[in-house]
Amino acid sequence: VQLQASGGGLVQAGDSLRLSCEASGRTRGTYAMGWFRQTPGKEREFVAAINWSGNQILYADSVKGRFTISRDSAKNTVGLSTDSLKPEDTAVYFCALSANVVTLTRGVNVSWGQGTLVTVSS
Repeated sequence: VQLQASGGGLVQAGDSLRLSCEASGRTRGTYAMGWFRQTPGKEREFVAAINWSGNQILYADSVKGRFTISRDSAKNTVGLSTDSLKPEDTAVYFCALSANVVTLTRGVNVSWGQGTLVTVSS
C-alpha cells in the first residue's frame, strides 16, 4: 500500500492547517488510518487514529481539543485538521495505516507515508 500525504507548510502560532493523505494500492478490507509526527532527534510519536467506520477515534493528549481526524473510507483518504497550532507542533507528520487503531497507536504493522513538514513559528 502507498500513502501520499500533503498539506504541510509554514504557519504562525494560532493558525490552522489541514493535512490530507490518500491510500492506494492493496487497500483491501477494513483498516485504521492515522497520523504520527517526528522531530529531529526524537522518536516518532502518535498523534491521532480513526477506524474504518469512523466511530473509534483516539488522540494524543497533546493535541486533544485542537486537532480533528476524519476519513472518507470510500476514497481511502484521511484528514487531520490542526487548529490553534503551537511552535511545539512543528514536526514532520506521517500518515499511517494499520489493521486497527490498537496496532496503529502502538506502531505495530504500520504502513507509512513519506511525511509532510509542518512548521509553526512563534
